[in-house]
Amino acid sequence: MATTSGLSINLDVIESMAALAALEVNGVCSMAAKKVDIKKAFSGKSVFKPVSAEIKNGAVVIELHICISKNVNAKQVAEAVQAGVKDKVQSMTNNAVTKVNVHVAAIDLTENTED
Repeated sequence: MATTSGLSINLDVIESMAALAALEVNGVCSMAAKKVDIKKAFSGKSVFKPVSAEIKNGAVVIELHICISKNVNAKQVAEAVQAGVKDKVQSMTNNAVTKVNVHVAAIDLTENTED
């Protein structure tokens, strides 16, 4: 749990904040399930969550797995996700975010057909 001046914030809440912030970025179409982590599978934690957050040395480290739209620049979208997530989580929790690792796990190749 992240603590800020006596207030305790559950990591699940931080993960939800990060996911919502990522989905606000143009080019992100959804969150993507990550690969199975064998350690977490045996620890009872959810192994398919697209967002994970942990506290390292008093600061928050976030890892996200996203699905991007086709015809977007993956690097620019990932950088926008990093900046947006860091800004939103820091402003909402008042905790320092030292890392936001973004993994582009999928590309949405479906056609948008509007008739």
